[in-house]
Amino acid sequence: MSNQDVRILHIDSNHPLLWEQLGEAGFQNEADFESNKAEIEAKIHNYQGIIIRSRFKIDKEFIDKATNLKFIARVGAGLESIDCEYAISKNIHLIAAPEGNRNAVGEHALGMLLSLMNKLNRADKLVKEGHWIREGNRGYELEGKTIGMIGYGNMGKSFAKKLRGFDVDVLCYDMLPTVGDENAKQVSLSELQAKADVLSLHIPWTLETDKMINTDFINAFAKPFWFINTSRGKNVVTDDLVTALQSGKILGAGLDVLEYEKSSFENLFVDAQKPRAFDYLLQGENVLLTPHIAGWTFESHQKLAQTIADKIKKLHE
Repeated sequence: MSNQDVRILHIDSNHPLLWEQLGEAGFQNEADFESNKAEIEAKIHNYQGIIIRSRFKIDKEFIDKATNLKFIARVGAGLESIDCEYAISKNIHLIAAPEGNRNAVGEHALGMLLSLMNKLNRADKLVKEGHWIREGNRGYELEGKTIGMIGYGNMGKSFAKKLRGFDVDVLCYDMLPTVGDENAKQVSLSELQAKADVLSLHIPWTLETDKMINTDFINAFAKPFWFINTSRGKNVVTDDLVTALQSGKILGAGLDVLEYEKSSFENLFVDAQKPRAFDYLLQGENVLLTPHIAGWTFESHQKLAQTIADKIKKLHE
């Protein structure tokens, strides 16, 4: 099949270079950013490829109607919005772009950690309110601390590389063996929990990682620790996280993702009655929140699109 015979449906907007480069390579680009899932399903049989971010889930029902689909490309790192196993069983190629925003995530995680340990967000707020408080904003240095990472793929490796300029020990725990490198020593989970002063998550959301960070998990750490999550909100039980923040077991939390996010990541879902734990996160001076933007830089916007364009072109060489 030549590129001219490949119709690609874009259902989310992305950097224009993705559209341009695929068009230059001979692919037929079509866009539909407005139709709902059922309307897309009604016509998906006309396409060989689909490019998404996170507008809706590509489930079994969708895949069954995509009778000519050869690939699904997600302009992002994770594939949890796709029924990957079923897609693969239908010989549909899956494409993601974790390389595209790994640097952005690594820098964001480091920024959150330094801000929390030095109380930058709290100090800034107080000064702007007219309060010049020095002792109450005394911070902690990163030097001499042990940084623990759970998940050591693209994002974890990027964060570890950023830490090379600091005098720290970096440990990683991952389900895959022999992923450690010159920037992080791979250890067991129990060793990480015994030594870490900081915990940073770099894992997808799966059945195995769902609600992984709960009270038992937190209390298994030997020391109080700072917590950074730039992975997925549903990996954390927010009620248990808040309990640990209140007790001092967790010294501070930098959260780019929240349990309450919609699966599209585009909106924050909050019921009419705000969860008590969420209210604490909004008020807590030892909590730093960002709206799922760790990988959302101007540079990564372009890198993600370039990565997807390159992978689609390579698939059809």
